[in-house]
Amino acid sequence: MPARAAAAVIQQTRRHHAIEHATIHLLAARFPRVTLAGLSDPWGFTLFGRVPCQAVEDAVGEALLRLKAGEEEIAYHPNCGTSLTTKILLATAAAIVGSAGSRRTLFEKVTVTAGLVTLGLLIAGPLGMRLQRLTTSAAVDGLGLAEIVPVGEAHRITFISSH
Repeated sequence: MPARAAAAVIQQTRRHHAIEHATIHLLAARFPRVTLAGLSDPWGFTLFGRVPCQAVEDAVGEALLRLKAGEEEIAYHPNCGTSLTTKILLATAAAIVGSAGSRRTLFEKVTVTAGLVTLGLLIAGPLGMRLQRLTTSAAVDGLGLAEIVPVGEAHRITFISSH
């Protein structure tokens, strides 16, 4: 795949990722006890969670409107895979560093590891939200809803582009 085509695929996925997050924010406010998750791709995203199709359609429509109106903050979500991966990687690195060294006692390794993992988790939250700027783009102008198809307890949402 040529670099230009690859860049276009990545950009589309980043835009759909923003709509996915915004949709989840809106649905979570309306259905606080429902577990929601999403997976974005170049054509749209799949929303996992037991919510009515009409509620999904309403949330996607509102998400598009709000993002197009400049409400960029709803494009980022603290439970995004990017944020979770950041936490996992920092905690793992802290555990490896903290448990290294043959001259330290087990107690020393445990206390150093616990301290480093705690520090890693404190840093990971804000860092993960910043890293989402690489995986998500709130610039959704030119995108419109194509269709929503229920698939079991999930919904497949696809978009059309006027560009």
